[in-house]
Amino acid sequence: MNEIPKINVEKTKNDIVEFVQNKVSEANAAGLVVGLSGGIDSTVAAFLACEAVGKENVFGVVLPSTTTPTEDKLHGTAIAQLLGINYKEMAIDSILNEFLSVTQLEEDIKAIGNLKARIRMSIIYFYANSKNYLVSGTGNKSEISIGYFTKHGDGACDIEPIGDLYKTDVFELAKYLGVPQEIIDKPPRAGLWNNQTDEDEIGMTYELLDKILYRFIEKEIDAKSIADELDIEVDEVNDIIDRVERNNHKTKVPECPKKTLMVI
Repeated sequence: MNEIPKINVEKTKNDIVEFVQNKVSEANAAGLVVGLSGGIDSTVAAFLACEAVGKENVFGVVLPSTTTPTEDKLHGTAIAQLLGINYKEMAIDSILNEFLSVTQLEEDIKAIGNLKARIRMSIIYFYANSKNYLVSGTGNKSEISIGYFTKHGDGACDIEPIGDLYKTDVFELAKYLGVPQEIIDKPPRAGLWNNQTDEDEIGMTYELLDKILYRFIEKEIDAKSIADELDIEVDEVNDIIDRVERNNHKTKVPECPKKTLMVI
């Protein structure tokens, strides 16, 4: 069987809501801030946030740039309006351009993409600090596992409600929550540069990625066996395993060497 096990969507939703409620309570926070990209992950995170703490205690932030598809910007604000949460829309291009002007470095498309993610997270945390809210992350297990996020950018958050859900799980939960079909159907994309899509950048569909990750992470199956099971080249599997191992540092607290004590 090539499929990964299906989640119990009702229990998963309830468990996430309880988790969020507990974490907000533990932090003595007043609510949650969610960055609304217009994609399925941030939409699911916003739906869950509203159920956990109430729509009156959720603040959405929509932060488009010139490379953000118009559809995504519209979806970000539409979700805020659908949920009835307060939100702020703010283009980040002036901040980005000022940074690039001051640094005067040769432009690098990936470095600029990561900078956009870090500018967005700085703004999101500004609102969170001012409101005594926690920042709800929007990362899923597929992206987190292979390091497909910006360190100290979209990877920065206080809690990661859907962080144990593979992308295919997120789609299932989105259907259960009643996320608008047009958001479920559109291709996942970060909008960090023009014509970018997640699956093009990753090099395979999320469906295949999740099958590989499930077997490697949870079943601890070796690369050749995974390739044989899924009828794909072993190089494809090894590429994903390499990403998991190479990007492991992105999910850890920065390491430091141990001090040496004087012997008395």
